[in-house]
Amino acid sequence: MSMFSFQRLVMARSCIVFLLCIAVAITGNAQMFKPVPQNERMLASLEQQFETHYKANIAQLPAKNKKELTAVYDQRWDNIKSKFDKQEIYTATGAQQYLDALVKEIIKANPLLQPLEVHCYFSRSGVPNASYIGEGIILFNMGLFKELENESQAVFVLCHELAHYYLQHSENSIARYVNTMNGKDMQDELKKIKSSEYGKRERLEQLMKGLTFNSRKHSRDHESAADSMGMIFMQHTRFNLEGALSALTLLDNIDVDTLRTAEKLQQLFNAPDYPFRKRWISKREGLLGGHAKLEKDDQLQDSLKTHPDCKKRINLLKPYTTTRPDGQPAWNIVSKPAFDSLRQAFKYEIIAYAYENDNYTRSLYYTLLLLQEKPGDPYLVTQIGKILNSCYDAQQTHTLGKLTELPAPDYPANYNVLLQMIQNLYLEEYPAIAFYYLSAFHTQMNGYAAFMREYNKARQLHNQ
Repeated sequence: MSMFSFQRLVMARSCIVFLLCIAVAITGNAQMFKPVPQNERMLASLEQQFETHYKANIAQLPAKNKKELTAVYDQRWDNIKSKFDKQEIYTATGAQQYLDALVKEIIKANPLLQPLEVHCYFSRSGVPNASYIGEGIILFNMGLFKELENESQAVFVLCHELAHYYLQHSENSIARYVNTMNGKDMQDELKKIKSSEYGKRERLEQLMKGLTFNSRKHSRDHESAADSMGMIFMQHTRFNLEGALSALTLLDNIDVDTLRTAEKLQQLFNAPDYPFRKRWISKREGLLGGHAKLEKDDQLQDSLKTHPDCKKRINLLKPYTTTRPDGQPAWNIVSKPAFDSLRQAFKYEIIAYAYENDNYTRSLYYTLLLLQEKPGDPYLVTQIGKILNSCYDAQQTHTLGKLTELPAPDYPANYNVLLQMIQNLYLEEYPAIAFYYLSAFHTQMNGYAAFMREYNKARQLHNQ
């Protein structure tokens, strides 16, 4: 399916009405929010078309190291396929029309991009990122789009990913990796390690560490190149170039954890007849307890970010934004109302998708985050009860571990608090907490079918 399959309808009246209806449903009457149903037939058709394209590309690989190259491309295809199989690709027509309109603005202004087959989709992932994943596919995660402030920022993100595609960074990385692994020096070193009597593991780890370091360096170089090429693409459009700098400033702080989880959990789950228990969020030895406190390492902290090196990247891009003969255009070109309505919808969609994708803890965390912005929102209140009831069901069948994440040092501290609580609760406490929490909203939400379903389930489980 070409990304221009909806071009004739881009930003047509039906698209605007669709998006504005989303905004009204969320801001005017939140209990009306429902995740947009996925078009499974469309996803299956797209997957089949991309698989055909992938197989054709495999057939054209060079003969040298073809077996090894094919193996890596197979892994890349498996990742692409999973996006369709897990229904991560968002199929809502209005949202796709809007995204196509943004991409069209970029491509029509850049002849270099016009020969490329570009397929850009919204991803339902809550991770604040965007990526070129191969086969001409760019994913713009909802978790990033919902944090943006204007279309110019979104266009810079798209230009950056289009630059990765245009410069063939993914393909070049694959070729470099395969050539390195099959090169004479590497093969000689691997033979030496294999024939050595002692220290095989240590020498192999050291060899792989060097390869990983070099790969990371090339990855950072690719980001800088994509920024520069992306800015060239953006300079040809009608969008405000300052959007690039403000987008990178936003990305530099996007991983900051703003949820004071311990306080929030105590506030939500401290009912008069079922008070909050400190045991629920206490650390256990062997999970996160008993670890020595690490000294702050600014370089390491930056490397762990979803988007590292942002300050350096901003400084490199500043010269691109200082001169422009026609002045600085508007921040929004296509449709600010559509942009804003999608941002609002995506705040809810990532909650629904995390739950649908069997990650209860991530869904609960996104729910708590949005509840700070929208206290008492019926959908969010109901989702908390739904997740706790579902945790009870999963614990009954000994499958909770497959649906929740465990505390880990790499996770934000506040997220670990939530994970710790889910681990600490006894079976009967899941529906009990849900029942007493939902009871506080029963009077004003008893006409909301989804709420009543979870309320009645929690009450039945608690009283049995």
